[in-house]
Amino acid sequence: MVLLGVMSMKAMKLYLIVRPDNGGYDTYDSAVVCASSPLDARHVHPTGRDWLRWDETWVSPDRVKVIYIGRARCRMERGVVVASFNAG
Repeated sequence: MVLLGVMSMKAMKLYLIVRPDNGGYDTYDSAVVCASSPLDARHVHPTGRDWLRWDETWVSPDRVKVIYIGRARCRMERGVVVASFNAG
């Protein structure tokens, strides 16, 4: 039996991403992101864009600590839920 209107979607999850160092002023220290996997979460920049290159506000993906929080709400899209920026 096939149910009409039911789509097969990859379940999105919520992750806390944290930089390992303090970073100082004018840097992000953490964010909660919606992503499909820890690897995917690691590549989300706290500004909401994909991490493409190093900049002074965040760290490279290989240095990001990723902590699983839980399952995202149905139809929640990939991206930043909230970010912590240390304005100076």
